[in-house]
Amino acid sequence: MLAYCTGGPVLDVPAKSIPALVDWTLREAKLGQPKLAGPGKDADLLIVLTEAALERYGLPVTLTEEEKHAGRIPEGHKVIKQLVRAEWKLTKRGFGPWARIYRPATGSERACVQLCIPSWNALDTRHWGAAGQLPPAELARVLGVYASRVMTPRGSTAVTGLELMTALHPPTRASQPDADGKRHSEHHPGSLGKDAIDPMNWPPCEVPDGHPVLKDLPRFHVRGPEVKLFEEAYDWARPMTDAECTLRYLVGIDVNMAFAAGANGLNVGLGEATHVKAPAFDPKLPGSWLVDLSHVDLSKVKVAKEWVGLDDSLLPSPFTPKGERPDGPAWYATPTVAYAQELGYDVAPIEAWVRYDNGRYLDGWYNRLRDAYLATMADLGVDADLAPAGFLAAMDGYKDRDPDLAIVVSAIKATVKGGLGKLRERPRGEGWRPGEPWRALSRPTWRPDIRAAVISRTRINLHRKIVRHAAFTGQYPVAILSDCVVYTADGTSPLDFLPYREGKPLPGGFKLGINPGLVKHEGTQTVLWGEEVREQFNAPELNLARYIKDGTVTDADNGE
Repeated sequence: MLAYCTGGPVLDVPAKSIPALVDWTLREAKLGQPKLAGPGKDADLLIVLTEAALERYGLPVTLTEEEKHAGRIPEGHKVIKQLVRAEWKLTKRGFGPWARIYRPATGSERACVQLCIPSWNALDTRHWGAAGQLPPAELARVLGVYASRVMTPRGSTAVTGLELMTALHPPTRASQPDADGKRHSEHHPGSLGKDAIDPMNWPPCEVPDGHPVLKDLPRFHVRGPEVKLFEEAYDWARPMTDAECTLRYLVGIDVNMAFAAGANGLNVGLGEATHVKAPAFDPKLPGSWLVDLSHVDLSKVKVAKEWVGLDDSLLPSPFTPKGERPDGPAWYATPTVAYAQELGYDVAPIEAWVRYDNGRYLDGWYNRLRDAYLATMADLGVDADLAPAGFLAAMDGYKDRDPDLAIVVSAIKATVKGGLGKLRERPRGEGWRPGEPWRALSRPTWRPDIRAAVISRTRINLHRKIVRHAAFTGQYPVAILSDCVVYTADGTSPLDFLPYREGKPLPGGFKLGINPGLVKHEGTQTVLWGEEVREQFNAPELNLARYIKDGTVTDADNGE
């Protein structure tokens, strides 16, 4: 047996069983990664088991359908019995694709090893591409780059994204010595703490359907925006105008790491919410606000402190994911309400759930992921200081220059979106019933309010750029899907409609570049293609942003 390590070394492995492999890894291999923050813990060691290694150690090469559904091998498996005899423990998720094997910590020493089993689908192809089929040395390189720039994987990219938040803001730290010279564990300021918020203390407007705080609601009760916070990404489109149909192309641009950029500098709540009636709105106070924004008129808004007139029929509302204008009071996160003020309109909240204990919890998380993304893209030939035309040229075919590093880029992006999604993880598996708690609620990092704030700010950031672009050029988007925006143009490049002058972009508008928040070319199709697709599906408002990348549309894509 051979161990292919990050950096290139190949070691002989004498271990003849999984318990012996764990022992050897901890004591002889000298692997590992230091902690990311002062009060934190060193990263656990990661062992990837190939199919040959699985056979060697008596584990199945693939899981049965029943085991896939359970997410683990049976408790009575001989390898689990070997671990028990050697006094090793498994976490509650058991021996599955990402198995964690440990002994309780003694003092400052930790004994914990993470297993990753690609043939059990540990490396999801949606996020890791073909990583699971790579030869050992290449896979060691991919995971090693990811580990050094993000963190050692702790499970899926979503799990790792959430774990990265905790690693950068450990919940506890050692106190100053007391009168006896002893130190104790105490809350680490700026973290979410070590205890989850009691499910029954959650604001009803912030929780998803089925949450315990809603257990007294009728089973099929529909919660509208006046009782439920609904901050989601855009999914909006409109028919093209006659003037737009005379142009030749549809050009899509995509915001790089849009949700990471939305998290940067964002003030979020750290603790429980406080309920207030008829509050004065404070744009610096994280919270959920019940307020009527139906009076905000996009035909006349402030842009850079100047009132401008726009064609509001060609713009989505910034306040709803579908772009529909609200028709009464609804719940919004702070960035959404603040944007209504920015556009020049007064707001008068009816009530709110606000968090006076707050901070920029996600800044370190954003910085870590931004640096990982930029460093990997630079390795692929896409630098942060390229001029617009040079940037577009560098992005063309960048994945082919080093397919292994392209996998790392994909995994970094998935870590952002997955980590934010985990903040509002829903119940999984059979046996759960609406009104009952589920496992994720016991985590301090189950924070749907933080997820809502990030999505709100991301959507508002995009709308602000769209409004500035419209005010300056008279051009309006025809479709938006999450962080992708589609415009009509006479040419195939974003430079055919983005208003660059002497290489400089419109202040506050779209700017080409690789940094998070800047945009890249997503894809180009013809206007004729767009009209034919909509006619084919008899859907004049079919969201063309969903298909702009390669133009492929299937029957399965059409519909809800």
